[in-house]
Amino acid sequence: MSTGLVVLLLIILAGVAPLTRRYLKGMAGWIYAVFPFGGFVYYLSLLPRINAGEVITERFSWIPVYGIDFSFYVDGFGVLFSLIVLGIGTFIMVYAGYYMKPYPMKGRFLGYLALFMASMLGIVVSGNLITMFVFWELTSISSFMLIGYYHEKPEARMAALHALLITGFGGLALIGGFVLLAIPYGTYELSVILTDPAAIQNSNLYVPALLLILVGAFTKSAQFPFHFWLPGAMAAPSPVSAYLHSATMVKAGVFLLARLNPVLGGTDLWMILLTTFGATTMVVGAWLSITQTDLKRILAYTTVSALGTLVLLIGTGTKYAINAAIIFLLVHALYKGTLFMMAGNIEKMTGTRDITKLGGLYKYMPFAAVVMGLALVSMAGIPPLLGFIGKELIYEAKMYAPTARVVLIAASFFTNVVLVFLSFRLFFDVFKGTEPSYEKKPAAPSLALIIGPFFLVLASLVLGVYPTAIATPLTSQAVLSISPFIEAITLKIWHGFNLVLGLSALTVLSGYLMYRHKKKVFIVADKLNIKYFTREFSRTFTTSIDSFLVFAKGQTKNLQHGYHRFYLMTVFVVASVLVWTMIWRADPIILEINFSEMPLNLVAVVVLIIAAALSAVTSHSRVIALVAMGVIGFGIAIIFIAFSGTDLAITMILVETLMIILAMALLLQLPAYKIYSDTGARMRDGLVAVLVGSFMMVMVLQAGTSQLGEPISEFFKEKSYTEAFGRNIVNVILVDFRALDTLGEITVIAIAALGIYSMIKFTKNKQV
Repeated sequence: MSTGLVVLLLIILAGVAPLTRRYLKGMAGWIYAVFPFGGFVYYLSLLPRINAGEVITERFSWIPVYGIDFSFYVDGFGVLFSLIVLGIGTFIMVYAGYYMKPYPMKGRFLGYLALFMASMLGIVVSGNLITMFVFWELTSISSFMLIGYYHEKPEARMAALHALLITGFGGLALIGGFVLLAIPYGTYELSVILTDPAAIQNSNLYVPALLLILVGAFTKSAQFPFHFWLPGAMAAPSPVSAYLHSATMVKAGVFLLARLNPVLGGTDLWMILLTTFGATTMVVGAWLSITQTDLKRILAYTTVSALGTLVLLIGTGTKYAINAAIIFLLVHALYKGTLFMMAGNIEKMTGTRDITKLGGLYKYMPFAAVVMGLALVSMAGIPPLLGFIGKELIYEAKMYAPTARVVLIAASFFTNVVLVFLSFRLFFDVFKGTEPSYEKKPAAPSLALIIGPFFLVLASLVLGVYPTAIATPLTSQAVLSISPFIEAITLKIWHGFNLVLGLSALTVLSGYLMYRHKKKVFIVADKLNIKYFTREFSRTFTTSIDSFLVFAKGQTKNLQHGYHRFYLMTVFVVASVLVWTMIWRADPIILEINFSEMPLNLVAVVVLIIAAALSAVTSHSRVIALVAMGVIGFGIAIIFIAFSGTDLAITMILVETLMIILAMALLLQLPAYKIYSDTGARMRDGLVAVLVGSFMMVMVLQAGTSQLGEPISEFFKEKSYTEAFGRNIVNVILVDFRALDTLGEITVIAIAALGIYSMIKFTKNKQV
C-alpha cells in the first residue's frame, strides 16, 4: 500500500457507496469503515520509519510543464494528522452508518463523507502546493454537501452557503498566496520550499504571500472574524459535526499554518498576526459559548476557542508553544469527536439537544454518561486524561511567551475556566438533576453509536496515563517537522508542585464556582451581550450578501442595457485607453517616413479617401454616404494595385461592388432619413472614433518600423509552393494557411446576408 493508493481507495469508496449501501443495509457503515481503518493501520506501520527521521515521498506526473505533480510528502506531522483523520474517520463511518438509518439518501451521505475523508487526507500528505489546493477545495465542496444534507430546512441551506462562501473566498486567496510563495523557488514542491525559508523571507513577495495564505487558513479554521460559519454549520447531522467540525476540516487551516511554519514563521509579522487573531478567537469563542443552550452550539463555540488557541500557539513559536500545539491538536480531536458524537446520541435518544430540556439521563444511559464524563474531564484539563497534559503545556507556553505574557496568561486562564464551567454544566445538567418530560422515553445508545466515543475517550485516557511510552512516539517527530530547531518535550503527567500546577488547580476551582453560580453568570453575560454584542456576525454577513446582490443587480441593469452601440463604444474606449497607456509608457516611437518618395498620384488618392470618409460621416443623405464609402473602398483598391497587390485589389473591387449593390437595394426598404442623436452624442462618437483610429494608426506605423523577429513573409515564400503547391502566395495564405479564418469570414458574410434578407422579407410581409 502507498499514500496515493489510500487516497485513491477512499475516492473510489465515495463513488461506490451510493450504489452499494442499499445492498449492504445495516452493515454498510461497518464495511465502509474497513477502508479508513486499513489506511490507519498503514500509517501506523510507518511510525518506526518516521521516528527514525525518514520522510516518505511519492510523485505522480500531472502537469510537468508547469512543475505541478500529484506528489505526497509524509513526515512526522503528516503521519500524526493522517492517524487522526483516518482513526476518527473509521469510527465516524460506523457511527454514521447507524445514525443515518431513518434518513433518505444514506448512501449518498456516506459517499460524501468518504470524499471528504479522502480530501482531508490529501491535504495533510500533499507534497505539492497545487495538489494541496486541489484537495483543499474538495473539502469545501464535500463539506457543502454534508452541511446542507437537510436541504429541506432553510437553516441548513443557509449554513452550507455561508461555509462555502467563506471557505471559498479563503481558497481564492490561498491559491494566490501559493503562487507567490512558489515564485522565489521556481517550484511548488514542499520538499524544496521547506528547506530554504530565506528565499521567501528575503523576497518582496513575503508579505503579500503571507497575508493571502493567512486569509485562506483563517477562513478554513474559523478564526475571528470568520468564526461565525462554524456554529451555523451545526445544522448538519451529528456525524458531520463530529468529524468535520472537531477533528478534521476546521483544523485544515491550523495544519497549513503549522506545515508552512518552517518557511513563513519566525518573523515579527507572523508572530503578531497569529497571536493577535488566535488570542481574540480563543476568548471570543469561549465567551460566546457561555450563554448557549444547544449542545452542539456549545461544543461549536468551544471548538472555535480551541482553534484560536492552536493558532496562538503556532504564532508564539517557542519550544513549549510548539509542543503544546501538537499535544492539544491530538487532545482536542479525541475529546471533541467524542462529545459531538455523544451530543448526537443524546438528541437521537431524547428528541432534543436543548440543555434546558435535558436532565436525569444517567439512569437511562449510565455507560454513555461515563464516556461523556471522561471526555469532559479531558476538556476541563483534569488528570489522568491527556487533556491535563495539554492544558499544562498551554500554560507553560504562555509563561514563556516572548511578548504580552501577562495578557496571554489572562486570556488563557479565562478560556480554561469557561471550559471547566461548561464541563460541569454539560455533565450535571444533562445526566443529573430533575428529569423533564421527554418526547420519547430515553434509551441507551446502540453499539454502533457508542463504540466510537468509547475508543476515543479510552485513547485519551491511555495516552494520559502513559504519555512517555505512547504519546511521545506519536508526537515527537511532528514537533520537529513543523519546527526543525525545537526538540520534543518528554511528556509527563506529573511535574511536581509548581506555578503551572497552581494555575491548573485555580482554573478547576474557578470553573466549579462559576458553575455553582451559573444563574448569576448568565445574567451578567446576557447584560454584556445586550450592551456590546447586539449584532450577530452571521446576520451581518447575510445582510452584506443581500446588499451585494442588490448592488450587482443594479450594476448589471446599467451595464447590460441592450444597446449594442454602447457595448461597442465601451469596448473601443477601454481598449483605446489601455493601448494608449502602454504606448505612453513604452519607448519613444520612431517613424521613418520619407515624403519625397511618395508618388503624387497616390497622395491624391489618399486625399480623396480622406475627403470621402469625411463626406460619409457628415452627409445627411444615405445615397451620398454610400457613394462616399464606395470611393473609400475603390481608393484602397488603387493603393493595392500600386503596391502589386493585384489579387487583393480584385477582391476589394468585387466585394465593394457587391456591397454597394446590396446596400442600394436595402435603401429602398428603409424609412426616411432622420437624425436620432443630438450634437453632443455625435461629438462624443467623433471623439471615440478619433481615439480608436489614432491608436490604430500609431500601432500600424510602429509595426512597420519595428523588427521583433524574422518576418513571417519569408515563411510563406518558402512553404507556399513546397507544401501548399501554390504559386500565388496570397491565395495560398487564404485557402491553406488561414483556411479557417477565410471560412469564418465567409460564414460572417453569409449570416449578415441572411439577416438582411430576413429583415427585408419580414418588412414586406408586414406591409402586405
